[in-house]
Amino acid sequence: MPRPGGNPVLREYQIKSTRDEPLHSHLSMKITNSMMGQLKSLEEDWREFVRVAISEKLQRENKG
Repeated sequence: MPRPGGNPVLREYQIKSTRDEPLHSHLSMKITNSMMGQLKSLEEDWREFVRVAISEKLQRENKG
């Protein structure tokens, strides 16, 4: 049962983005176990790594 009156400081706990364009779309794809292992072993956020790789590839495709 929710607390009456809600959370008065909810905005303090909301996720804040520094991106120019918000992330709303979802992408799902199949990859090999070895590729997933390599991605998850990265020091940085592997999801952001994939976003950057896709963005770079799309930019190269649009130039050529």
